[in-house]
Amino acid sequence: MVDRILKVNAYTTFDLLDGVVEGHGFDEQALAVLNVTTDSRDDPNHVELQVEMDNTDLDEVTAHADTVELSADQARELAGELENYASRVESAEE
Repeated sequence: MVDRILKVNAYTTFDLLDGVVEGHGFDEQALAVLNVTTDSRDDPNHVELQVEMDNTDLDEVTAHADTVELSADQARELAGELENYASRVESAEE
């Protein structure tokens, strides 16, 4: 990805996923990077969920990355929701 904002390396949670950017009057598909990390390596106080879309595939959105800050409890709740929805997808595929 050109003009990448997030550092993508061997420690990145996911890279090159299929992503969609939706807005008023547009809907674009692009490759995306998704990462889970903390705000600090030594003394973290929250979990960060980061996503960046490949801006070379987008006409409507300028290069940017989005970050959501989660408490430990919120991160665990998200993990539980992901497990639930993953189970639903697996069941539908069987």
